[in-house]
Amino acid sequence: MSIGFGTIARIGHLYPSGGLCDFEVQLMAPDGVQFVTTRLPFRDTSIHSDKSIIDDLEQHAALLADAKVDLIALNCTAAGVVNGPEVINSRVRAATGIESVTTIEAVLAALETVNATRIGLLTPYRDEVVDAEIAFFAERGIDVMTHANQPTLTPFDQAMIDPDIWLRMASRLERGFDALLISCAGIRTSGIIERLERECRVPVVTSNVALLWYCLRRLDVRGRSAGFGSLLCQV
Repeated sequence: MSIGFGTIARIGHLYPSGGLCDFEVQLMAPDGVQFVTTRLPFRDTSIHSDKSIIDDLEQHAALLADAKVDLIALNCTAAGVVNGPEVINSRVRAATGIESVTTIEAVLAALETVNATRIGLLTPYRDEVVDAEIAFFAERGIDVMTHANQPTLTPFDQAMIDPDIWLRMASRLERGFDALLISCAGIRTSGIIERLERECRVPVVTSNVALLWYCLRRLDVRGRSAGFGSLLCQV
């Protein structure tokens, strides 16, 4: 019998306004875990928009606090890269009194868990955002040894990318990486994670699966959903 939404954990979900894939974390979440979404203004995929998405962060986080969430998660990977997870989390905590996490710190924790220091990277980002993310990882001892991107102009366009495109892009990457990272919370990836792991023979980390896994770990939720890759098997 299914357990009701939010009976185990309720997670506040700050998500880009133009994005369409906020359903992915709920789709992969175990029974009893509910994601409550509030949107942050984000209409194009420029690095300027990645920075300005948190301009009114406190106001939007406070709306999630009204729902008595257990944790607040800002789910925009690039926003965490360019603004810094520490800045985002401290502002959310100060405004709400609720603990906060970001997608990029979830990704870092996931890569550490699967012992990945040399990664393949796939993104829907513009080149300027890809460069910022590669530099972010390099500063933390993670080598992006091969990468490919499918640049898009808006978060809506990101969601319109057919998941099969990520499969084709992955097949063309130079091999030798410890893990494959598909970075961006705004793309459809939940249905291809296990296939990618079979074909690449390494763990596959996506922004949404990393965020879900990290939130469950922070809240000490032991339940996991099957069918979304090896990371969610890590307790």
